[in-house]
Amino acid sequence: MNRTEISSLIYQNLVENKAQIHQQFISNKEQIGFFYLDDLLPKEFALKIHACFPKTSETVQRKSLREQKFTAFQMNKYDALLEEVIYAFHDAKIVKLISEICDLKSVYPDDSLYAGGLSLMKKDNFLNPHLDNSHDKDRNRWRVLNLLYYVTPGWKLENGGNLEVWPNGLKEPQITIESKFNRLVVMATHQKSWHSVSKVEIENIRCCVSNYYFSDVPLLASDSFHVTTFRGRPNEKVKDAVLKIDNNLRTIVRKIFKKGIRENPHKYKK
Repeated sequence: MNRTEISSLIYQNLVENKAQIHQQFISNKEQIGFFYLDDLLPKEFALKIHACFPKTSETVQRKSLREQKFTAFQMNKYDALLEEVIYAFHDAKIVKLISEICDLKSVYPDDSLYAGGLSLMKKDNFLNPHLDNSHDKDRNRWRVLNLLYYVTPGWKLENGGNLEVWPNGLKEPQITIESKFNRLVVMATHQKSWHSVSKVEIENIRCCVSNYYFSDVPLLASDSFHVTTFRGRPNEKVKDAVLKIDNNLRTIVRKIFKKGIRENPHKYKK
């Protein structure tokens, strides 16, 4: 199945559920707008996608105080189906429909997969509360939507590795969105959209197809440029202090060097 056929299936499902997921997004838009849709693709096809995921040894490991996970973005190294799935979300009709659901205009997919692609998380992997980098790799457009499609069969809430959103900031309880098999989550990204991924608790790999959409204008009038900004969890006081210093240092570097000291390697070089 190619990206055109896959996008047609996604489009049909989104259209059939448009009113419901639009209302879901609007109901929390003033904080962190998000919606999720289950059973996005036929079950057998979603299982095939999962079966095509690379081993963690074939991916890029990210391990720091901020995060522990594995990423894959040089898609011609992996099963061709994975690239077709990723770029199905770039189809013009999909982008337009999701933009309408989220009440947005001038929205674009990212052909370079900057910070997107595949995400894999094994036992004890995590992602601390953070704000996504505000812009694309060239700082020409604003990052506005995060699309996460989960494909690990049988994944349960108690397994960890779930998306967490913090609509009222890090001093208030988070909302947990289960990384359920065959579930698509679409989340707004702006200067208040704190989110994280809980630690994986089991000996299994949580697999996710990740995309970002960008726009000519930010979601919030108050938005300003920022690097990916990490914080500690409410019970991680020392870690939070260290991460604040780290954020400030990286921000200073990016103000001096607009595109960073070195080119960010996390993009698809075709």
